Amino acid sequence: MTDTLDSVRDHYHATGLTERLRTALAALGPENQRLTPRQLGALDQFHTRGLTATAELAKLAGITADMSVLDVGSGVGGPARFLAEAYGCQVAGVDLSEPFVDAARYLTERTGQSAQASFQTGNALELPFDDDCFDVVLLQHVAMNISDRARLYGEIRRVLKSGGRFATYDVVLNGGEPHYPVPWARTPATSFLLTAAATREAIEAVGFRNVAWQDDTGAAKAWIAELRESGPPPSPNLGVVIGADFAQLVANLGRNLMEGRLGILTAVFEAV
Repeated sequence: MTDTLDSVRDHYHATGLTERLRTALAALGPENQRLTPRQLGALDQFHTRGLTATAELAKLAGITADMSVLDVGSGVGGPARFLAEAYGCQVAGVDLSEPFVDAARYLTERTGQSAQASFQTGNALELPFDDDCFDVVLLQHVAMNISDRARLYGEIRRVLKSGGRFATYDVVLNGGEPHYPVPWARTPATSFLLTAAATREAIEAVGFRNVAWQDDTGAAKAWIAELRESGPPPSPNLGVVIGADFAQLVANLGRNLMEGRLGILTAVFEAV
């Protein structure tokens, strides 16, 4: 368990990330100029279909201004900032990568949202929060790095209030071994994919009832096709966060989707 955790942490250990972001964002204006979450959308949404997927998942989860929301695996904070702006809710983010958390705090200062969106380093299998304290928990492109799904989903159930919503948007196994490297794993050693059916079974087993379920593989394929046609992404983009092999990782993700090896699942569950 510890060896795997360290390997996942190393995969996301983006040394010098905040400084790289500071340099890249100079293209958008001086350091003291406030940025908007949408201006950062090309570099802070670390999942398939980016900001569009976050917006759709939030709507499906029924988020409102009076809710407290937790983003597990919050990355550099893009989804949390979007939710805080779009809904006026309080959002907490937790991520295994200390550089990601530092970068999330920096970017949130740049958007003037530090009072609404907070971030801390933590393990999704040992969430640093009390029982029954969130109305909604989001999980986007995180579970595929975690082998102990029962513990992951059990922790999410623990911190959710009764009747709270768990909204997940994740990569699932469709058939055949994926091509590596991919954005979440450079080798199979840190990739723990499940089928959509097995994912649902694992979530419901810890005290959830499904309320929304959709296969977004087709939308993801259309997004990949659009990326291929549009050429290099505008700058700054996710390459600043992921690193020099960004293009290869995304290309392999696209290949896996197009070949039917992987799929994209969107689902919402209610804590019972």
